[in-house]
Amino acid sequence: MTFPVRGRVAKELDQQAASRMIWDEEGRLRGVRAIDDVSFSLRRGNRMAIIGENGSGKTTLLQVLAGIMAPETGRLAIRGRITNLININLGTQPEATGHQNITFRGLAAGYKHAEIEEKRQEIAEFSELGEFLDMPIETYSAGMRMRLVFSIATAFTPEILILDEWLSAGDLSFKEKATRRMNEFVEKAGILILASHSRKLILDNCETALWMEQGRVRAMGPVLEIVDAYEDAQKQKKSPPPPALRLAVSH
Repeated sequence: MTFPVRGRVAKELDQQAASRMIWDEEGRLRGVRAIDDVSFSLRRGNRMAIIGENGSGKTTLLQVLAGIMAPETGRLAIRGRITNLININLGTQPEATGHQNITFRGLAAGYKHAEIEEKRQEIAEFSELGEFLDMPIETYSAGMRMRLVFSIATAFTPEILILDEWLSAGDLSFKEKATRRMNEFVEKAGILILASHSRKLILDNCETALWMEQGRVRAMGPVLEIVDAYEDAQKQKKSPPPPALRLAVSH
C-alpha cells in the first residue's frame, strides 16, 4: 500500500524510514510505502490486537481490512459482514434528523430497512435523545451527536468488528452505560480486530497480537508475549544515555 508524496522531502532519513520511500529515476520522492508484505488469517472466535508505534501502518491496515482502501497488490478475502468503528462519525448527515441518520447509517453498513426498523426503538431509547431525534443533528451539541452515533454503531451484532481504540460517549452517567454496552458489543463479535495503545484493553480483549513496525509485521503470536516484547523494545529506544561524568573541585 503506497501513498503518493508531493513537494520536497529532506534527505536526512534513518535507514528504516528510507526503506519505505519510493524514488523515481531522477531521485525525486514519489511515495511512501505504508504497509508491505502483511499476511495473516483469522477465524470465528479470534480476537487480535494490532500494536505498533504511530506511523507503523496500523490505521492503514485497518482501513484496508474495512474496505475503505483497496490493496494495490495481494489478496484480501473476507467472509462475513464487517462493522467498522474506525471513524463512527463518517457518513453522518448534519442536515438530516436523528431518525434519518439512523436509517442512512444502517443502510451504509449494509443492513436492510426491516433490520433497521427492528433496532430503531432500541437506538432511540439508548441514546436518550427523545424528541431531538426529529431535529437535524446539526442542532445537536457534540455530546448529543456522539450519543446518537454511538447508539447506532453498537446496535447491531457484528460478525467482524474492526476497532481503532475503544469507544465511549457522553457525560459520566452515559459513559457508564456506554462502557457496559461496548463490552457486550465486543463479546458478541464473531471476530475482533483491535488497534490500541492500551495494554489493559488489549490483554482484556485479545488472545493474539500483531506487531507492526515500519509498515511490516515484526511479530505475531500470543498477546502477552508480543505485547511484552513490544514494550521492551520501546523501553530500549527511550533509555537515555548514561550521564556524563563531572569533576567538581573545591578549594
